[in-house]
Amino acid sequence: MVEPSSPEAVVRAVMDGVSRLVLGDVSQVERLVALYAEPTHVVHPMNPAIPPLRSRDDLRAHFAAAESQVGRPDGFAPADVVVHRTTDPEVVVADFHYAVTRHGTTSTIPCVFVVRVRDGLIVDSRDHAGAPR
Repeated sequence: MVEPSSPEAVVRAVMDGVSRLVLGDVSQVERLVALYAEPTHVVHPMNPAIPPLRSRDDLRAHFAAAESQVGRPDGFAPADVVVHRTTDPEVVVADFHYAVTRHGTTSTIPCVFVVRVRDGLIVDSRDHAGAPR
């Protein structure tokens, strides 16, 4: 497996891994953790109940709890993904939503991630995720 290295590829790998994880593929926990630097800094400004994630151990616990927090839907995938490059080559802004399907009904979770990737690893991320609609 070729590891993603560009900021856009790394962010897309996170979106894909989270989707697979929520659908029950627990092998994604370690794949996701490997996309982050040690130390790292990840915050969820829209959800203050999630403390800042500063290490791979923090991320491992966060990702391992994903299914219990979301519950296992029938479908979960990123949609309408637009990744904007910035004047800083390390920083991208991903604007997308997760499409969540349960019992034939699809809702969306709007997301904007502002991510700094250095040497192929996430060193800083602000993950803004809204309430499902």
